[in-house]
Amino acid sequence: MPAKILVVDDEISIRRLLRNTLERAGYAVVEAMDAREAIQRAAAEAPSAILLDLGLPDRDGLSLIPLLRASGDVVILVVSARDATDEKVAALDLGADDFVTKPFDSEELLARLRVALRHHGVSETTQKVIRKGNLTIDLDRRLVCRDGAELHLTRKEHDVLAVLARHIGRVVTHDRIIAAAWGGDDDPRVEYLRIVIRNLRQKLEYPEPVGSVIANELGVGYRLRAD
Repeated sequence: MPAKILVVDDEISIRRLLRNTLERAGYAVVEAMDAREAIQRAAAEAPSAILLDLGLPDRDGLSLIPLLRASGDVVILVVSARDATDEKVAALDLGADDFVTKPFDSEELLARLRVALRHHGVSETTQKVIRKGNLTIDLDRRLVCRDGAELHLTRKEHDVLAVLARHIGRVVTHDRIIAAAWGGDDDPRVEYLRIVIRNLRQKLEYPEPVGSVIANELGVGYRLRAD
């Protein structure tokens, strides 16, 4: 059976676009035009994922995220025209798996949905060894190799990479990375995190383009690419 996707958006043109995109990719689609209908459909249809707009006519979509999250084990992908950083961070902190800004690229949206569905039901990967292209990340041994050769990372670079690797394919906010990698002890400013990320990229991505391994979600956080 194909995975079932619930599309929640009050604009019929967006629902039609998403339905066509999802059905071409092999998904089954159900729709809701407001928060009330979304809650009903989520309970009745038990979708694998929900594509959620935030600008709903009867309720702010942000307040809907915890309700949908509590109703079952479901992937929540926010698809919204709101592009303010605080809106994105709030959605992720409330339990959304990812955030796509309108207007969106259909192929990127499908790719992010595939990644989220692969991690369906798992908040953090249980893998101890993660392989991505020519990179191997051994979380237990704190060992990172490229083409079989060990890369020499600092302790903090290992800590930050481990946070991203445990949530591979998903956006991790600045605050979550800092809390996990620094443990609340003398938390640094985001500027210092950026320095650590820059150094990681130089070691992990060379000679590939910047962003080929670690994607920057501007003003929100970082994502270790799964593809």
